[in-house]
Amino acid sequence: MKTLKGLVIGLALLACTAQAQGGVNMPAFSLPAAIDGALVTSEAYRGKAVLVTFFATWCPQCLQEIPTLKELHAKFEQQGFTVVALSVDQNGADAVAQLVRQAGINYPVLMADRSTTHDFGDVAAIPTSFLVNKEGRVVKKYPGYISRGSLEKDIEAVL
Repeated sequence: MKTLKGLVIGLALLACTAQAQGGVNMPAFSLPAAIDGALVTSEAYRGKAVLVTFFATWCPQCLQEIPTLKELHAKFEQQGFTVVALSVDQNGADAVAQLVRQAGINYPVLMADRSTTHDFGDVAAIPTSFLVNKEGRVVKKYPGYISRGSLEKDIEAVL
């Protein structure tokens, strides 16, 4: 029993150390934009703080987050921050592009593929978001809906 307790404590310390050092590198990706199909790579965000959020047009919590994400993107964009939304919609880019236009989304929206969801840790539920610091390290994962206050505080910490 003491060995198991020691292992649990050791793993907890390792996790804390990894987070303190800035987590793991953001997985590389090259994905088409929902609006025009242009390929966008993760390299485009080098040196920026990024909130990568996996979503779908049919997800109520995902739609609920859009106004907050738009506001935070606009507020912090000049400081080197961007939101990048990765759609897991199966119905294709047309449905996503329609949402982008209707909701007036002001941040990049890309079409995720299976490889990308896998590379980010097998994203199984949406919304799921990842905060990436300016060094390209994932520093926080948000499974589910994120409150504006928590998100804003965390973004300010990585800027």
